[in-house]
Amino acid sequence: MKINKIDEKFIGTEVTIKGWIRTVRDQKNFTFINVNDGSQINGLQIVASEDRTKNYTTIIPQLTVGAAISATGTLVKSPAPEQPVELQAENITLIGTCPTEEYPLQKKRHSFEFLRTIAHLRPRTNTFGAVARVRNALAFASHKFFQEHGFLYIMTPIITGSDCEGAGQMFQVTTLKFNELPKTATGEIDYTKDFFAHPTFLTVSGQLNVETACCALGNVYTFGPTFRAENSNTSRHLAEFWMIEPEIAFADINDDMDLAEAYLKYVIAHLFENCASDMVFFDKFIEKGLIDRLKNVINNPFERITYTQAIELLEKAPKKFEFPVKWGCDLQSEHERYLTEELFKKPVIVTGYPKEIKAFYMRRNKDDKTVAAMDVLVPGIGELIGGSQREERLDVLEKRLEEMQLDKKNYWWYLELRKYGSIPHAGFGVGFERLVLFATGMENIRDVIPFPRYPGHAEF
Repeated sequence: MKINKIDEKFIGTEVTIKGWIRTVRDQKNFTFINVNDGSQINGLQIVASEDRTKNYTTIIPQLTVGAAISATGTLVKSPAPEQPVELQAENITLIGTCPTEEYPLQKKRHSFEFLRTIAHLRPRTNTFGAVARVRNALAFASHKFFQEHGFLYIMTPIITGSDCEGAGQMFQVTTLKFNELPKTATGEIDYTKDFFAHPTFLTVSGQLNVETACCALGNVYTFGPTFRAENSNTSRHLAEFWMIEPEIAFADINDDMDLAEAYLKYVIAHLFENCASDMVFFDKFIEKGLIDRLKNVINNPFERITYTQAIELLEKAPKKFEFPVKWGCDLQSEHERYLTEELFKKPVIVTGYPKEIKAFYMRRNKDDKTVAAMDVLVPGIGELIGGSQREERLDVLEKRLEEMQLDKKNYWWYLELRKYGSIPHAGFGVGFERLVLFATGMENIRDVIPFPRYPGHAEF
């Protein structure tokens, strides 16, 4: 039986649990063993004794922190107030030994930096077990939200020939041998000899591909890994991360904002319903006040302002920013956090960004200076969701590609969506790891993904 399924209604019954030992306290004639199976933050206390546990004298000397065991016995009410029940063991079986002197996870506080070096073991700690359960719950809630709202789940390709953002910072995929590169007559690399016969890359976003489904099937979403070859060593960037990207048909920027707000409220509420003990843990040990901060997200409407209004508010701010503020600049994290944490004290949706700082596919507004883009800014993080109404006018989109010096041949199929039955549509992207950061109060994005990839690091 999983520990998270055990409660007082099973008192007096025989149960068997399996898990890993967190602590062992030997008191001569009886021993207290705390076992955790990963199903919840708290383990279950097993009480072994000479008169009850059949193999007591032979098994107890073999039990060490980190060892895997199976225990069968009777569930009884615990005399300790911090735990409702405990297991009086009748039989204990050692499944996997663990040499104490070599085991890295001794009963002491380990730094998150150290735990990254043993990423294969860190899920056994309270913090990273809780992160894993919250990450799982957020992923499930994301699928549940979109499925309940009639969206189709579309799997988009990981290998692509198009750069969604136009940034050019992509990981190239090739089977060519670097020391034997085939060349053309002009001395360039001959990609016709490569596996796909032209340059290909790991995707930075599934958006362009999922738009094709939106323009045929209606509301759709994709949820998958994405990659950025940015040499960024910050607590907010990864080279490999996951994105949730819905696309809504016959929709404008206002529909996009409504969907983003409803989605965020839904998944946070799901955590309180399904990860209550983990949320209490994060509130107590990681970020005091986390629960109140998240409930504020659920219980209050998001503030909505234009980029121009945001700049005016930042220019009037009674504080000096590290990055100067002026119309046309991209908002930095310090600007976003001022708006959400100090000024409005809740999430803020900013719309109408200058076209020069946004991607080519965003719909140009009537002022010809801004685009129908929106960012959802949240306390503690800054930008969490970025989206836009897509440019559905063929001539405007072609002109924008030319302005950004992007080769239209690479986007021929994307342009044809605007040629054959074009519709207004919109969507957004949620950086899943940033969402986990926001929900847990963890400070470094490398600690909310099982195996972080960043410059110089691709272990495990």
